[in-house]
Order: sequence, then C-alpha cells, then structure tokens
Amino acid sequence: MKKILHVISSPRGNASYSIRLGNKIVEKLLAGYPGSTVKEYDLVNVHFPHLEEAHLTSFFTPAEVRTKENLEAVKHSDEAIAAIQEADIIVIGAPMYNFGIHSSLKAWLDHIVRKGITFSVGEKGAEGLIRGKKVYIAMSSGWIYSEGAAKANDFVVPYLTFMLSFIGLSDITVFRIEGVGIPGNEEQAVEKGLSSVVVD
Repeated sequence: MKKILHVISSPRGNASYSIRLGNKIVEKLLAGYPGSTVKEYDLVNVHFPHLEEAHLTSFFTPAEVRTKENLEAVKHSDEAIAAIQEADIIVIGAPMYNFGIHSSLKAWLDHIVRKGITFSVGEKGAEGLIRGKKVYIAMSSGWIYSEGAAKANDFVVPYLTFMLSFIGLSDITVFRIEGVGIPGNEEQAVEKGLSSVVVD
C-alpha cells in the first residue's frame, strides 16, 4: 500500500495529454499496489501564487515569531511540502509550453524549494532533505524532444529533474506522450506514450 500524490499542471482538462499519461501511471501504480491512496493536486485550480515579498519574508521568519500575515503567506508552501513529505510516490504532469513548464508548476516548485526545510546548505554545498520517494514525470509535447535535433530545446525534463534532485527527489522516471502536433501522428503518439508506462 502506497500514498500517491498526483500533481497536475495542465489547464486543458480532459483534452490534456499529460493528464491522460499521469492517470495511466496512477492506474498502473494502483494495480501494482492494491489499497493505495491517491491525493490529486490540481495546480491550475489551487492557484499557487507567484512568489512575492510577503512570501519570501515569511519563509525566512522563524516559525515561533510569525505573524498572522506570515502564516497566511506560507500556507500554500507548508501544505505543498506536507503533501510531498506524506507521499511515497509522486506523479507530476508536465506539459510543454513554449519549451518549458507551465507557470503553475513553476509556482509550485518555488513554494516547495525552501532552505532549511527541503534543502540545506553546508560546507559541501546544498543537500536535499526529502528522500526515499519515487517520482514519475508525465510529459507531453507537440514535437519529439526525447531524441534528435530538437532534444536540446527540451527545458522541461532537464529543469524538473535538476530541481527535484536538488531537494532530494532523485529517483525519477520520465514517460512521454510526444509528437502529437505532427500531422497524422497524434493517435500513434498517444498510444505509444500510454503503452510505455511500466512502474516499479
């Protein structure tokens, strides 16, 4: 039995390829771990705020002296980090927008990467503090970026794997539905992406 956290960042709902792929990963996990629970985090509907001065000030204010305003400012961050800490497996839907991740996913990352909570800095540099969890990335894109000349233009997977590893989430597997924007390739791309899902 596992606790699964499914993070959704696509605003396209039922038309989203990353959501379909993420759901397929969750489906496989539930089949492999009967009785597991799934917590869905829809970042488009949760509306994680972009970082402002109030957030940054509150992050670095000691918990014992935080004001009511400080507590409100760190609410989203604390809840997001707690959800990650509670989960055994994290599934992250990451559609490509303009070669990078959706702004809602960037905002979520900004709220979970916190010094002293999800990473520390010592004499040897930064060290991630969230360990022992498996991460699956469900990426979708209109073109093919896993190989070939366009691979260098993929700023989704390299960025996510670096940022997640930075806070200790280094056991990462990536699945893709890619090439859906190529004329005549959509059906084949979806089928190939969904059929590629194999979980531990």
